[in-house]
Amino acid sequence: MAQVEADLQGRWPESRISPSLDRMRDVLHLLGDPQGTVPVVLIAGTNGKSSTARMADALLRTTGLRVGRYTSPHLESVTERISIDGKPLDDERFVEAYAELLPYLDVVDARHEHRLSFFEVMTVLAYAVFADTPVDVAVVEVGLGGTWDATNVADAQVAVVTPIALDHQEYLGDTVEEIAGEKAGIIKAGAFAVISQQSVEAAEVLLRRAAAVQATVAREGFEFGVLSRAAAFGGQQLDLKGLAGQYEGIFLPMFGAHQAHNAVVALAAVEAFLGGGADPLEDSLVRTAFAQTASPGRLEVVRRGPTVLLDAAHNPAGAQALARALLEDFRFDFIVGVIGIMADKDAVGIFEALEPVLSHVVVTRSSSPRAADVDELGAIAVSVFGTDRVTVTPSLPAAIDDAIALADEFGPSGSGVLVTGSVVTAGQARTLLGPNRGDDG
Repeated sequence: MAQVEADLQGRWPESRISPSLDRMRDVLHLLGDPQGTVPVVLIAGTNGKSSTARMADALLRTTGLRVGRYTSPHLESVTERISIDGKPLDDERFVEAYAELLPYLDVVDARHEHRLSFFEVMTVLAYAVFADTPVDVAVVEVGLGGTWDATNVADAQVAVVTPIALDHQEYLGDTVEEIAGEKAGIIKAGAFAVISQQSVEAAEVLLRRAAAVQATVAREGFEFGVLSRAAAFGGQQLDLKGLAGQYEGIFLPMFGAHQAHNAVVALAAVEAFLGGGADPLEDSLVRTAFAQTASPGRLEVVRRGPTVLLDAAHNPAGAQALARALLEDFRFDFIVGVIGIMADKDAVGIFEALEPVLSHVVVTRSSSPRAADVDELGAIAVSVFGTDRVTVTPSLPAAIDDAIALADEFGPSGSGVLVTGSVVTAGQARTLLGPNRGDDG
């Protein structure tokens, strides 16, 4: 496994892309085009993709289907990215699948100017494993953008677009319209497009694409939506309107209005996949699926006394959703944020979104080479929070300890710690603090 990980890390990182699917099509053709042997639900968007994928996976499994799921990035282990029936591949299966793939990678690497990237290889591996297993349906999360993303070699039966905001502008464009145009590329001829609540600008782009390829469209707020939500112990209680039915009193063990919206998007996607939105799902199956769904690193409680939360928010839109959830679903009198952000992200926007809900900030960095310089990040935090509310602790483990100590000083019953800023920061904190169930709960 260490050898495989070293080879993967020696390739282009997934933060770097080129607008071409030539390498992907080349290697998949050598493999017999496995991406065409399994029906695909493909999920693009700026935020909410992983949670939506996990919920759709759970719903499909409760109907008796064998489901493959591909998500990215991972929190703790690269094997998390590929799961079969809710469980990530074990190391042995992962290594065996990679060994079978390696000769084909070598051939294609030699044919092209650039070798297949880390993300491209992982995507090929996922499609190959899903075809070999085989699964009845693959729920696949787009990595970056849509049109040129490696996952988009599959013609998805259902194309899902979660909320679109500014992120990865260096690759996708400087406006919401440009970014929406890239993500709209996953909507193919004859597909069923499930579109979450969007800004007017993004919605117009997505709907134009759907009309151009004659896709069937379902829009949150029109054909489906969240009817009501209320806080509940350990999560929230939802009434949902799907494409074909209404589902009331659904318990979702996740926090935040954004997760309620992710839930109804996942529900509509599954209804679309199973019957084109004509037939409702069995109510008991919907209840079971949502009650068992987990989304690690998304407002995940990993410790009590004081409460320690992990969240992978890594852009201003994600941080805004996180801040709203903290205000609506938690009752903290004092909360300390442990924040480590990547250098290419909008740190000012992230800090400004979290400033109203955080009492103090401990600025830190993850072990990622892309992590922002901790002193530069600290200076940005001071400009937003003020000197008295900022501590700089370069080591993430020490930063967590400092935050817990500050929360303990206030009193563990009314205080909390939030670790956020990037997926890597949340993942490394989870390794230090959190559960490692190895499946979806």
